[in-house]
Amino acid sequence: MRKFLIDTDTASDDAVAMCMALRHPDIDVMAFTVVAGNVPLEQAVQNALYTVELCGADTPVFAGADAPLARDLATAENVHGQDGMGDIGLDLQGRTPASGWAPQTIVDTIRQHPGEITLVAIGPLTNLAIALLWAPDIADKVERVVIMGGTGEHGPGNVSPTAEFNFWVDPEAVRVVLRSGMPLELVGWDVSIASAVVTETRRAELRALQSELADFSMDIQATLQAYAFEETRLAGPDFPDPIAMAHAIDPAPATTEFLGVDIAIGPDPMRGTLIVDHYGFAQMPPNARIVAHYPEDHFFAMLYELLG
Repeated sequence: MRKFLIDTDTASDDAVAMCMALRHPDIDVMAFTVVAGNVPLEQAVQNALYTVELCGADTPVFAGADAPLARDLATAENVHGQDGMGDIGLDLQGRTPASGWAPQTIVDTIRQHPGEITLVAIGPLTNLAIALLWAPDIADKVERVVIMGGTGEHGPGNVSPTAEFNFWVDPEAVRVVLRSGMPLELVGWDVSIASAVVTETRRAELRALQSELADFSMDIQATLQAYAFEETRLAGPDFPDPIAMAHAIDPAPATTEFLGVDIAIGPDPMRGTLIVDHYGFAQMPPNARIVAHYPEDHFFAMLYELLG
């Protein structure tokens, strides 16, 4: 069993990614750590607890940072709904997270299982940055770090002309992580809009699975689907966190480049823009593996298998 540790700001696409990991027969999800991002921390925690319960799992959920390292929290209820889960009337209150703090959990889990943990970060990187600032030794004790964030090969951004939401929310945390020496693999929003758009045909295929998790995964996209049609002009909601999880589960089909990367701290409009030194102009030492492409058919085949 591969050991996964998943850090999330649980909203509609995060929940699908969580289901994928929890349903995979070869993955042991050690814990979910939760950070503020798509929605405020308390709501993100409740969404994570609901998703774990729906999957019939007992994986602990730990609350973490409720704000970025150095700026006010900006959330995305306009994208995912006021509850982060499509505003479809789910009972997303009253559950109790595990006792403990998410950054501490990250440190403890990595130290207890050196060289064995795949850390999958699908929200702002605040929890991970805090963990690294407190315990920099964990950087070389983790097997892989798969991050959904940035736009690695080409734009556009989904919160500014060039920035992806997770990196835009807390760019200072991104800088800590990028400069930590961790074995980083970045799956950007550009990969999602190329290979993980849930078109009408894909929605029908998911509904045809006639499973509770497949229906859940479609139902909670209600607000995101409207946003996709009206704002990002995609053919349906896209799944950045699930395709990042697919890469964490099976990286073999991905096309990647090992490059030097950094983050623009700001001010707007450059805040949160991932800087990728494709041609070596900045002479940045390579520090992250950038996923340039993940095959659409492989991603959706995995999704159907795990949600069916």
